Amino acid sequence: MKIISSISGLRATLNEGKFDNLLVFKYISAICKLYPKRLIVIGRDGRPSGIEIEKFIAKTLIYFQRDFVLLGLVPTPTVQIMVEELKAIIGISITASHNPEEWNGLKFIKSDGIFLNALDNKILLETISEHNITEIPDDITTNTDIIFPDKNKFAINTHINKILNLHIDNIPVDLQIIKNKNFKVALDAINSSGSYIIPQLLKSLNCEVVKINCEGNGEFVHQPEPLAENLLDLGQKVVESQSDIGLAIDPDGDRLVLINEYGKPIKEEFTIVLSVWSFLQLSKNPQNVIVVVNHSTTQLVEQIAERYGARVYRAPVGEINVVEKMKELNAEIGGEGSGGVIIRDFHLGRDASAGIILVLLLLASSGKKISELVDELPKSVMKKVKLEFDDNFEKLIDLTIPHFKKEKCIKEDGLKFIGSDYWVQLRKSNTEPILRIIAESSTEFSTNVLIDKIFGIVKNI
Repeated sequence: MKIISSISGLRATLNEGKFDNLLVFKYISAICKLYPKRLIVIGRDGRPSGIEIEKFIAKTLIYFQRDFVLLGLVPTPTVQIMVEELKAIIGISITASHNPEEWNGLKFIKSDGIFLNALDNKILLETISEHNITEIPDDITTNTDIIFPDKNKFAINTHINKILNLHIDNIPVDLQIIKNKNFKVALDAINSSGSYIIPQLLKSLNCEVVKINCEGNGEFVHQPEPLAENLLDLGQKVVESQSDIGLAIDPDGDRLVLINEYGKPIKEEFTIVLSVWSFLQLSKNPQNVIVVVNHSTTQLVEQIAERYGARVYRAPVGEINVVEKMKELNAEIGGEGSGGVIIRDFHLGRDASAGIILVLLLLASSGKKISELVDELPKSVMKKVKLEFDDNFEKLIDLTIPHFKKEKCIKEDGLKFIGSDYWVQLRKSNTEPILRIIAESSTEFSTNVLIDKIFGIVKNI
């Protein structure tokens, strides 16, 4: 049971009083101290605890005489978009992303619709520490009769209209090709922020939507992270309904995982691969396209990009790191292997709806089944494992490097070695005593060899 403050914002458990009003007050007080008196936008995912947190934040902002709007139940990307649309100074998304229901958290968004970066977060935490607030003012706790109007429908419609007016190479994308296919799509929104916006988006594309877990009540009927082992019901629904594809959305609506027409989950890494493929196919000048993904994302992105002459660059893990690299390079598309897709001309943030549009465009233009498209990808086997590790990571680096003399070594994000058609990465967790090992190659055997090689080195420490 813990409090985690990181580049992704604040997350904490609700039980044992870790995520309480005092903690929220400390953060909102610091935000009000750091950012000028302009509009603040607030949204939340489906967790039931988010409703009371939303009210408390609103009361706190009234106490500090700040203007705000409530978006209610919306994806985090919707909050990002509305910060830009309403010219707000800051956005607050109440979410613990893919963490279980006993967690909640806060993500902060700057006026450009982009999350706080490492420096911004450092300043925020220093401000919280300097203030050393120990209690909540009585004016907030006794103010219980305020009614807070929301802009939920306006926010959802704004988000949908923006994605439906997607441009690539400054040319509107013709979505009629999707509408003509009348796809049947099964959707699992884990009863959270995608419960209403995603069905509405799909219906606007003439898709027949088969819904499970789209009640928006925050009841996580399975583990909320959209991994294969958590999506068995969706797979069954795809088969029963004879859907063309299944879509799984995480609680705050920024990650997308796909299910093929046979009800089999497609690896989460393939969401960004298929999206990049679709984007490059749509581009008039794909050779000029720059793609940015993190160091832990599949090498299939490079292999797809090579087909079109596009360039791929890497950034450390963390959405803001990918976004900042995209800004630096003026990259058109980016994302992460966890199922996050970022289209620069839509908005600079991971968004499940961006992935949905691109995957459906690829399906429609190819005339193929989703399983057939996946089968056309180069063969690649990726494995992700984690080990208990509380030793010195720098020591592990020193011991590991001599074992990989032939490979290119990158220290930008943990330690990564890149060979001709394989790579392996070691990353130490910032929040728990864990070492993450990720390896990928063209065969299961060679991937296992890479993993076992790292295991052997760790055991010697």
